[in-house]
Amino acid sequence: MNIPPYPHPVIAREGWPFLAGIVAVSILVSFWSGLASIPLWLLSLFVLQFFRDPARTAPDGENIVIAPADGRIVAVEEVRDPYAERDAIKVSVFMNVFNVHSNRSPVNGTVSAMSYFAGQFFNASLDKASLENERNAMVLQTAQGHVVTCVQVAGLVAKRILCYVNTGDTLYAGQRYGFIRFGSRVDVYLPPGSRPRVAIGDKVQATSTVLAELPAGVPGNSE
Repeated sequence: MNIPPYPHPVIAREGWPFLAGIVAVSILVSFWSGLASIPLWLLSLFVLQFFRDPARTAPDGENIVIAPADGRIVAVEEVRDPYAERDAIKVSVFMNVFNVHSNRSPVNGTVSAMSYFAGQFFNASLDKASLENERNAMVLQTAQGHVVTCVQVAGLVAKRILCYVNTGDTLYAGQRYGFIRFGSRVDVYLPPGSRPRVAIGDKVQATSTVLAELPAGVPGNSE
């Protein structure tokens, strides 16, 4: 099924309870002591910036893969995709607490498989986080037959991975499909022959940044 577009209310709906709670406490403390309320108002500003969720426009182009998250590139390497069981090129985006934490689909495609794994909470910038931390993997099949796997990975303080899609759902590139609270990473596994357009250390924006280009033509079935 097609998932309806997210309305992008500027502040992510996942943060509404947190923001309402800390602002309410800040107001109450302000009546008692303006000085004592300052740390709470600063915390309110932090929560406000963490849950910001701006609308983004995806670039035009065929066979492009867009960034699924805001952050910094921490890996571009040839690996084995453990979720689609094939050789792949992995591009990883690390999100710190100051990045937007909405997750967007990297390609137009249909969800062919979903897998959730309980795990540890190592620093998400570490390589071992990809396979040892709590994570949620989404395998997408494009109309051209390419397989792209997108994995939400919990971080050191991230304790909740949210994903709103199921097997059989159809997503468009840049469509919001999930959220991770308080620092994390997203790994994207691309077909062999894909051409990365980013390097380690680059800063990227979800939807706006082109992460890679998929191989032209119809992919084969070789592993």
